[in-house]
Amino acid sequence: MTRTLAVIGAGPAGLAAAVTAAEQGMTVTVIDAGLQSGGQFWRHPSEPHLPHFARDESVGHHHWRRFVDLRTRLDAAVARGAVRRLYGRQVWQILAGGTGFVLHTAAVAGADPVPPAERAVSAERVILATGAYDRQLPVPGWTLPGVMAAGGVQALVKAHQIAPGRRAVVAGTGPFLLSVAAGLAEAGVEVVAVCEANSLLRWARRPLHAALEPGKLLEGAEYARTFLRHRIPFRSRTIVTRVHGEDRAEGVSLSRVDTRGRATGEPTRVDADLVAFGWGFTPQLELAVQLGLRTRLDVDGSLVVDIDADHRASLSGVYVAGEATGIGGAVQSWTEGELAARTTVADALGTDAPARRRGLRRRVARARAFARAMHAASVVPTEWSRWLEPDTLVCRCEEVDAAAIAEAVDDQRAEDPRDVRVTARPGMGWCQGRVCGFALASLVGERTGCRWSTAQIEPLHKRSIGIPLPLGEIAALAGASTPPEPESPHAHALAPATAAPDRP
Repeated sequence: MTRTLAVIGAGPAGLAAAVTAAEQGMTVTVIDAGLQSGGQFWRHPSEPHLPHFARDESVGHHHWRRFVDLRTRLDAAVARGAVRRLYGRQVWQILAGGTGFVLHTAAVAGADPVPPAERAVSAERVILATGAYDRQLPVPGWTLPGVMAAGGVQALVKAHQIAPGRRAVVAGTGPFLLSVAAGLAEAGVEVVAVCEANSLLRWARRPLHAALEPGKLLEGAEYARTFLRHRIPFRSRTIVTRVHGEDRAEGVSLSRVDTRGRATGEPTRVDADLVAFGWGFTPQLELAVQLGLRTRLDVDGSLVVDIDADHRASLSGVYVAGEATGIGGAVQSWTEGELAARTTVADALGTDAPARRRGLRRRVARARAFARAMHAASVVPTEWSRWLEPDTLVCRCEEVDAAAIAEAVDDQRAEDPRDVRVTARPGMGWCQGRVCGFALASLVGERTGCRWSTAQIEPLHKRSIGIPLPLGEIAALAGASTPPEPESPHAHALAPATAAPDRP
């Protein structure tokens, strides 16, 4: 009877999955790049220095009690030997074999080194709960110091209690902007503008979807109170078209735009030393694509893992939960984490709680409906490329500008993002396209007149080594035992009758 499970990720989805599986009889290994539980959503200061850790609701996080509950149950599972925590580690490769999976791991910067004999982790089943990272769009001046991704700004505020600037502009689209602006204001930063690219009327067209998640409405009301208390200006249908400065950000140009993102008037200058951009999130799929899992394009244009109703992926023994299945937020993520774990237990041990799984599926369906409404209300403007100038860098790592991408398509006849990548080198640098991938695909699609497809986007995520890795880690494999021979990643593809439903 197969009982061993590896859960990759210790955010809302991963924690819920690990705790549920351990409490149902599985032996679980949790692997996360962070040094403590919580992931990006529940990122917080070092726990030994966090006063009243187990009960304080005032640490600037929503659903903190849910985190404390999951964290307490995880501690109990660790104490009884049902869970092993491997924090400060990243999985850089997964190999599927006849008896399960071998996960090759490496220590993150600042963590204790991992002895060579302990770098490979074996498990009979795997739950991927790898989360997401900030989606970014380039504008002139976005490479100046003082310009950050909205998620990076929030990490500094939440985990390190650092005010990353004095005067801030938060810009992009989506409800995450409200969270970042509120956190900055509570940290003592003067937020001089929150710029939402879309009209709030887009939400008004979907009142029933919004009502499906009353908790989100309460969060919105809480943000509104914070905005009023700190006198934070909120500007809809407004974008940052340029960041000004010489050695660092000194101000921005704000422009009103129409529904397609075209400027409708003269820009206005606002002084700021911190600019936080947030254009949604991109699921982190390196390991999923590495395993050959079936993927699809979500409604927001993101590549996501295709799953069945119980969160099985297209490779037997692999389950996926959280943002890798579609961006939907913390509540959806921990619900999916529990559902994926209960499915794993049913498949591995033959024990099931069908009524509980049915309830979880209904809860996920409501969250997906809200997520679809959120994506429809918070779209990236279709003509955002009008904000660019020919010398605006699109790929920061390789210093590839908008003109070079246009030349690759127009003059060198590159037909898709992968062609442009190998021709002009965007996405070939340190981040491997994590920052510029969405913008690259958008620009190429615009110039070719073709909407990108799964086949065109998936290669941008495909890496035999999932993270930047010291050569010593690969050299150490020479002395390690040989892992089981990998089988075809499509050997256990889902039958058409169990194909995954549409996801938000």
